[in-house]
Amino acid sequence: MEKPVRRRHSPATVSAPLPPPGARGRESGRQPARDVQPPRVKGNGITMTPRLRLPPTLVFLVALLLAACAPAGSNSPSATTLPSASSVPSLSARSAYPLTVTDDAGREVTISEAPTRIVSLAPSNTEIACALDACNDLVGVTDFDDYPAQVADVADVVIGAVVDVEKVVAADPDLILAAGNELTPTSVIDQLTDLGYPVLALYPRDLQGVYDDISLVGEAIDARGTAEELVTSLQAREDAVVTAVAGAERPRTFYEVGVFEGSIYTAGKDSFLASLISLAGGEPIVGDAASTAIQLEDLISADPELILLGDASYDPTITIESIGARSGWGDMTAVQDGHIVVVTDDVVITRPGPRILDGLEALARAIHPEVFP
Repeated sequence: MEKPVRRRHSPATVSAPLPPPGARGRESGRQPARDVQPPRVKGNGITMTPRLRLPPTLVFLVALLLAACAPAGSNSPSATTLPSASSVPSLSARSAYPLTVTDDAGREVTISEAPTRIVSLAPSNTEIACALDACNDLVGVTDFDDYPAQVADVADVVIGAVVDVEKVVAADPDLILAAGNELTPTSVIDQLTDLGYPVLALYPRDLQGVYDDISLVGEAIDARGTAEELVTSLQAREDAVVTAVAGAERPRTFYEVGVFEGSIYTAGKDSFLASLISLAGGEPIVGDAASTAIQLEDLISADPELILLGDASYDPTITIESIGARSGWGDMTAVQDGHIVVVTDDVVITRPGPRILDGLEALARAIHPEVFP
């Protein structure tokens, strides 16, 4: 039965400003109706550190993204399922309202009652909500949301990476899950907050940050027990990967996010993606922390022993052969030795949500096939 529309309630209490404005971006997801963003912003920001705004003319052509990817031990992209822990939480795990929590931007946000109408402004946030059994509570998502399949029926309130505030208001949410570090602009977060909506800004910088965000959302929506079970299961999978690659050689690994207008994009220094490569048993070759770009001469100097083609997930013209044909790339050890891997799991590798362990496992298989046959 369709939920009744709820009228406005008491305003959220918010303190402390967001970090200084940086570049806006978008996560991996379904093809938007218009506008495509630079490769550096894929996956809630390939770099998980502050970055500079690029001109809107810098765009990256992205094909339809995969709706799912293979879990460990499977070669079928359709085999992935969203992690979920659906047991009924104990009374001690219930949240007490009104509830005040602190989001990833250091803002204190007060939620007056258990949310039942949730707007998500980032695909990773959508996946977190669904993993916590709150998919049916979603009343607004982005046009990049592609997982799980049922979110296709939820209204888009973010189109072409632009938040449509009027559509958000029309959805009448009692909780908004935004993306931090200007992926959802500070001005939009402030506007929605001034309208009386509780807005949580989520921006994990590493796997622990993903776990923390799952726990934070679980607390906010009265799903603490479910969140705890989910985090425990994800941590166990992380431990299994780290244990499996311990002691193995750590190849110098270059992950290609994209190449556009002569610029090569990869994992930024101290980025989320770089941390995943390290956990998966590689030594990440990184680009600039702000732009995530790396100069060709610097890449040649770093001399990757393994090249992972993340952008091949979306562009079939990016192949092992095409890499060898690029000017200057033939001098790299990885090209000479044929250690180039076409990645088909980029959407989960670069989207910091509950399927991120699928991404870590995919990276580990690509970097250490001898450990994960």
